[in-house]
Amino acid sequence: MAENLGSCLVCPITFTLFCDPVVAEDGHTYERQAIIDWIQQNSTSPLTREPITIAGLRSNHIVRNLVDEFRKTLSKHNYKFKLGVDIERSQNPFFQTTGKALFEGKWIGYPNGPRIILLKLLGARAEKEASFYEHLTRHPHIVYTYGLVEQPNTTSNTFLMLLQEMAPEGSLLNVLEHYSEKYPNSPLSDLLLNHIFLQISDAMTFLSSKGIIHGDLACRNVLVFHFDTQEPNRTLVKLTDFGISRGNSIYSKIDAVATVIDTIPIRSSAPEVLQDSDNDSTDVYSEKTDMFAMGVLMWEAYSNGRIPWSEIHKESSVRKKVINGERLSRPDNCKSDCQWNLILKCMSQNPDDRPTFKELTKQLTELITLPIDSHLPKTCQSTITSKNSSIIKEDKNEKIHENPQSSSDLQEKDLSNTDNCQEINESSPSLVDVSVKSRRNYFEQIIGSQKSLSPTKSLPIGKSTEIILPREELIKVKFLIL
Repeated sequence: MAENLGSCLVCPITFTLFCDPVVAEDGHTYERQAIIDWIQQNSTSPLTREPITIAGLRSNHIVRNLVDEFRKTLSKHNYKFKLGVDIERSQNPFFQTTGKALFEGKWIGYPNGPRIILLKLLGARAEKEASFYEHLTRHPHIVYTYGLVEQPNTTSNTFLMLLQEMAPEGSLLNVLEHYSEKYPNSPLSDLLLNHIFLQISDAMTFLSSKGIIHGDLACRNVLVFHFDTQEPNRTLVKLTDFGISRGNSIYSKIDAVATVIDTIPIRSSAPEVLQDSDNDSTDVYSEKTDMFAMGVLMWEAYSNGRIPWSEIHKESSVRKKVINGERLSRPDNCKSDCQWNLILKCMSQNPDDRPTFKELTKQLTELITLPIDSHLPKTCQSTITSKNSSIIKEDKNEKIHENPQSSSDLQEKDLSNTDNCQEINESSPSLVDVSVKSRRNYFEQIIGSQKSLSPTKSLPIGKSTEIILPREELIKVKFLIL
């Protein structure tokens, strides 16, 4: 975590701005529900490892007021910011592709604000209010959007800019490529990859429940906030660039301008999309087309970020193969038949044979919780059944375990009625049993150098309502965008 005052307003468990901050007996501030869940499982501090109790938690009103002030600053702008007035942008993008560019950004008049980037979409126009994009990203595995950025004194209106949080590790594609170069003989474990797949599937379950199609689900559109091969449950990823396709209504295309909305990712698209690509129809896009792309994404991850069908140069040839039912070959690193069968299931020719993201989330949860060694047994029982599938055979005597409630199930309420608190703090515990609660010793590495918001000595347990003050420097912070 960055050592700045802005990071002091972020919970070291949920990695989001505080909603209900409390000080524990270790002298550190946490999100109330997150630390309660942690204590119930571990009974020790996630930072110092000393014993702490739920009874010893006290509200941190100073931090809460500072966070509220920051949120009010965002909302008073109606989640719209002006380039050169509220936000400063780097001159050159650090990433650029067809119709899209990413720039580093800084808050003007707010040097201690959270790290941000600007996503520039050429030939795109926002179809919703700025607050819609902010509300839609209140999910633990979706990159948070602060709002829209306008460029003053510009006659051209041929692009859209989104203000988003920055991922310190970059894209999953870059992480996979870097890891394979550094450790060519040590493939990533099924457990680590399943933790990543689970978080992506959980985000997609949420988007699907809102009628949002991603349209370009791939490793390059998954951002990594922490990556840990030793303890996979520490890894944290978030989904980005959703809704930028012809199958969505949250962005619209500007005629006569080359845009990412026009682009069809041939090498990861479902056969029904490739078959219909000449008709420019939006009806063909669905959760099941995203599920096909999810299968390709999992193939990418097992292939260390390799381009799908890289041995074939012409995309027209790839299109023909996929339409005719051919599929990507099994990666060498995918040792488990169960894992490969699941990937093939996601890439089924018939959309009805593909699982929903809710079903996939359940399957991945079971794969994580079951004691399966990815390098010993090559076969395992599948828990997704389909009467039309000949790929996966189910052991009828095996009882299917119930999966914990997904975070999307906790976020079914209308986004327009959400309060100013990010829903991450409510949705995170849903996957805590698998990927959040069990992140032992996680914070000792990434926040070990961070100073406590309050004295490090233990706090007395009692009913006192005394306000716990953070360190002096934090009290002086003013969260105002001039």
